[in-house]
Amino acid sequence: MRSLYICYFGVREPLVQTQVLPYLRELVKGGHEMSLLTFEPDLKQSWTPEQIEETRARLAADGIAWHCLAYHKWPSAPATAWDTLAGALRVWRLMRRERFDILHGRVHTPVLMAALARKFSRSRPRLLFDIRGFFPEEYTDAGRWPENGWLYRTAKRVERWLLREADAFVVLTERARDILFPELKGEPIAEGPHHDKLGRPVEVIPCCVDLEKRFAGDAAELRRRTRTRLGLDGRRVIVYAGSFGGWYMTDEMMGLFETARRDDPTAFAMVLTQRDADAVREGLIARGFAGEDMFVASVPPGEIAEYLSAADIAISFIKACYSKQSSSPTKIAEYLACGLPIIANRGVGDVDPLIERNLVGVILDEFTLEGYSKALSEVEKLGDVRDRCRETARREFDLKNVGGERYRRLYKKMLECD
Repeated sequence: MRSLYICYFGVREPLVQTQVLPYLRELVKGGHEMSLLTFEPDLKQSWTPEQIEETRARLAADGIAWHCLAYHKWPSAPATAWDTLAGALRVWRLMRRERFDILHGRVHTPVLMAALARKFSRSRPRLLFDIRGFFPEEYTDAGRWPENGWLYRTAKRVERWLLREADAFVVLTERARDILFPELKGEPIAEGPHHDKLGRPVEVIPCCVDLEKRFAGDAAELRRRTRTRLGLDGRRVIVYAGSFGGWYMTDEMMGLFETARRDDPTAFAMVLTQRDADAVREGLIARGFAGEDMFVASVPPGEIAEYLSAADIAISFIKACYSKQSSSPTKIAEYLACGLPIIANRGVGDVDPLIERNLVGVILDEFTLEGYSKALSEVEKLGDVRDRCRETARREFDLKNVGGERYRRLYKKMLECD
């Protein structure tokens, strides 16, 4: 079976390294011939011909044939339209040469490329719409598009067409599935894929993590070693991994750090972020943290487990709006894989039922000092839940036995529909 995976990100980006390539490797293990098309920012400036060939050879060794095009950012809408047409043309050419069985698009724009290419092709490969999120609503919720403006209306028309054209679907959360395919509400995820009213398979696959590579080894020894290296003995470490601003509730997270420090002088703030490290440090200092009471740094994906293992509690505050019902934050899987109980807010994907059902943290109901203090106290009452957290990660977010297995069974089901 030959499949083309289309992704509107660059192959070097962390998202592709952690949420695309691992799945493709799992599909290769299942006997699939995988090709990957990515869009590279600043292609001519950031890549030499030697680097392109080196990356192509490295991916080929994993069984992945890599193709790339330049990504254009500005002006936003015309640039995306240009990339869509260029991508559709490249997909069409690859289809003529490779004879793919499945075109797999990660979110709306790549699926549009695939659908357009298929319209003008003699071959009729299956089209997999890997939805990932409610794209038009994300832009309106973020304030980037006016609600019911022409960009939103156009995106919704395209989305409706893609929902008609696709032969199978992936969503990240049960909530998203129930919104898009209400006829499937209540169907057990583990027994999928289930079929929509037109008989097309729908699979729920959350953002998974590679427990065998990134989160393997002696967790207790890793925790001891890292805490000693960072001088954290005797400290109660609260960690946040990810971005600030936008969807991510900076003031609220700072409020929880401040409350933890007020209630417990041993509280230590650990923040692992790719940007805005200086602003984060200033925010913590303004809330009573001295330099020795915090660790703020950018950490490569391969080292995230080392730092998370040193923590005691993890936090995830994401703005709860309509579009976020489709979100599966990768940090939730990473926290649990490292044995960390989580303090999170309601309304983000399947996070609150996951935490409450498995007793692996606390759901915050109000962003107040009293609410933060209550949540911190309730986490303490849970006791030592590290093993329970890791078991939840294995059951819900394991790359091999959850993500990889569900993609493999969906691919199989798609071809059975012929």
